[in-house]
Amino acid sequence: MLELQSFAAGHWVGPGGNAAIIDSAITGAPMARAGDSDLQFVDMAADARNVGGPALRALTFHDRARMLKALAQHLNAHKAPLYALSHHTGATQADNLFDIDGGIGTLFVYASKGRREMPDARVYLDGAPEALSRDGSFLGQHICVPKTGLALQINAFNFPVWGMLEKLAPALLAGVPSIIKPATASAYLTEACFRLIIDSGILPDGAVQLVTGDVSPIFDELGPQDVASFTGSAATAGLLRGNVAFMERGAHFTAEQDSLNASILGRDAKPDSEEFALFVKEALREMTTKAGQKCTAMRRLIVPDWAVEPVADALRERLSAIVVGDPRLDAVQMGALVSQKQRRDVLSKAEILSAEATDLLGDGSDFKPLGDDVQGGAFVPPMLFHCPDPHSAQRVHDTEAFGPVSTIMGYRDADDAAMLANRGGGSLVASVFTADPGLAENLVSQMAPWHGRLYINNARAKGGATGHGAPMPHMVHGGPGRAGGGEELGGIRGVMHYMQRTAIQGDAATLSAIGSRWMPGAPHVKGPAHPFKRTFGDLQIGETITTPERIVTLADIEHFAEFTGDTFYAHMDEAAAKANPFFPGRVAHGYLLLSFAAGLFVEPAPGPVLANTGLDNLRFMKPVEPDDRISVQLTVKAKTPRSPEYGEVRWHVVLNNQDGDAVAEYELLTMNAFA
Repeated sequence: MLELQSFAAGHWVGPGGNAAIIDSAITGAPMARAGDSDLQFVDMAADARNVGGPALRALTFHDRARMLKALAQHLNAHKAPLYALSHHTGATQADNLFDIDGGIGTLFVYASKGRREMPDARVYLDGAPEALSRDGSFLGQHICVPKTGLALQINAFNFPVWGMLEKLAPALLAGVPSIIKPATASAYLTEACFRLIIDSGILPDGAVQLVTGDVSPIFDELGPQDVASFTGSAATAGLLRGNVAFMERGAHFTAEQDSLNASILGRDAKPDSEEFALFVKEALREMTTKAGQKCTAMRRLIVPDWAVEPVADALRERLSAIVVGDPRLDAVQMGALVSQKQRRDVLSKAEILSAEATDLLGDGSDFKPLGDDVQGGAFVPPMLFHCPDPHSAQRVHDTEAFGPVSTIMGYRDADDAAMLANRGGGSLVASVFTADPGLAENLVSQMAPWHGRLYINNARAKGGATGHGAPMPHMVHGGPGRAGGGEELGGIRGVMHYMQRTAIQGDAATLSAIGSRWMPGAPHVKGPAHPFKRTFGDLQIGETITTPERIVTLADIEHFAEFTGDTFYAHMDEAAAKANPFFPGRVAHGYLLLSFAAGLFVEPAPGPVLANTGLDNLRFMKPVEPDDRISVQLTVKAKTPRSPEYGEVRWHVVLNNQDGDAVAEYELLTMNAFA
């Protein structure tokens, strides 16, 4: 019997005398005790706010990203025991890849995005600065900073590892400590993974805590700087929404809840098409992965009227061959539901569906799971229903059997298919299998308001398609209406949920200092040498050089045109150029000016500049005529470490003519050595 512990304010606390008993999904035998612990939630909240929060906020985004990567590497090296324990949740080894490896992969993605897309700083700049005065002397800038409270993360039973890590990764990257509450039915797997996190010693004290029992007293401690993120049933989410912590004290609440996801087979997908085969393959996978216990699983299979029978036949054949049983056995393709309670719930929901739909696989009376000592396990067979009249039906559109259960229904045309999909009242994901881009565009325009993610697959995309039911950390996970109206993941968007967006207003020097990023109007700094001779660490934000002038001659323009083949009339035909409203006559090529600019500011000798990796935000503002003179002002705008050996320098580049007018502007990117 496993004694599941909570981790509160830096200490492990065991279960109490009235702890809940958790059974194995495979055998039904008791295997763990959890809850009824004597937890001091006031102390837990204080530890998060006063110990974990300050420690995390003292780090930069890049520091936190490196921390996430180290944590992912540690879990990846110690995941084998998690696999073995996970089988008792009913998961096969293939299911483990979704949950355990998927969770670790999410850590890796956020570690990478934190280094690539966020600054090596403690303030995140959200968008470009805005000029708030005519002369540009007074500016506005949106910034994001970590909330100073805690993140309460309440997770569902179906993904005990991924569910924890997909919430934890963006919170830690934001700099906010977390208190994690796993669902009791699979808490033993979450606790085992959490122990690996604590044992690694990678996270600072107070950064994470765990409650394996009742967490409701913590709501008395939540306030305006705290975030609660919930995954579970709509009924529980509804109760939580009404808590005074959210209604009166201003704590933020987000929910990911019930979802009757739909999948549409396009009318172009004939039975011999690759799209038809992909639809059947993914429907089979969504019904059987995690025994259908996925919030993103395909619950409603919406197919053309003529396709109901061939789709039903194809799925019936494949589902009848699925081996259900002890997930530790190699031959088993689908394991058990997580508990007997969940089994009863699925069977009761299937009974509700049967009032409007027929089970195409029979009553399951001859069902027998494979394995020894599995009679007490929470096994059910796949259940495939057909609803002959989805337009007048109601329960197939509002009842989710959270198991290996899907319902086939026919549609008349594209508008009808979209209407049926939307009758779910809001979902996490809907999918479309079609090779017709026009049909996809039509369906997306009608369905997007009702679904958090739209997945479109066909023969062109099949090689890289990630799957209807696979939330990717790069993309938003959440949905409107019935799905809870919340949002998780979505790359750096997910980090923003744990941060405060604030508008700051002031002069350029002040805003540059706050954001660690030079902006036009801020002071220029003169360095002791040419900036290309200075290492990454020596360069200062705002360090600037202004080059001597260079004359742009007509011969230069004609030579560039001949050499490159760019003989556009504005450069070669005086009369045609004058007829153009943008040009006074023949003018220099924009790319000629960029080349001349490089010649003016580049230091040719070997030095700390290792490579020019590109340019951003190029604009040509004023034509350069023959015999005009140009000079360049080169300023260090931002610095971002990329490896222990080098970092990226972002330079603000302005080309001015002899009158001091800007003729071109862009941002140059170089990789500069640290030493």
